Amino acid sequence: MMNFLRTNKYIAGLWVILRLYLGFRWLTSGWGKVVGGEFDAGGYLQGAIAQASGENPAVQGWWAAFLEAVAIPNAGLFSIVVMWGEVLVGLGLILGIFTNLAALMGVVMNFSFLLSGTFSTNPQMAILGIFLAIAGANAGRYGLDRWVMPYLKETWNQRVRKGKQKASMAA
Repeated sequence: MMNFLRTNKYIAGLWVILRLYLGFRWLTSGWGKVVGGEFDAGGYLQGAIAQASGENPAVQGWWAAFLEAVAIPNAGLFSIVVMWGEVLVGLGLILGIFTNLAALMGVVMNFSFLLSGTFSTNPQMAILGIFLAIAGANAGRYGLDRWVMPYLKETWNQRVRKGKQKASMAA
């Protein structure tokens, strides 16, 4: 089954549909934050911490501790990372470039939002992102990965061969 998901060219067409859907969702969300000019993750982070107390907390204590110790003191940086991370994940998925990395980073962001107590479409998007990551290179078959990844692989292999040649000459 895994081989089928990772190699079948018809299933690659399904991955394109999922990529475009998720990419559009990420891109529009991130771009809205970028051009809106008022996005500040600080309020969101404070809201997440507030959900960590009470009888049935929506946010785990260890996550709230991370948010208090790391995220809130660096809320400006987190705001930039969230805005541009969403834009870059969206572009990566839409264009099919570095598709697996884009899907993985989308899943990481979805789980961060889920851990912070925000549900909305995050579970659905996380599941679809996981499917794209499982699809491997087939998820980018009909995208820029078709040309970029072989080029990068060949360039890397040439550098490795040159390094081995230099090492054998020096020995």
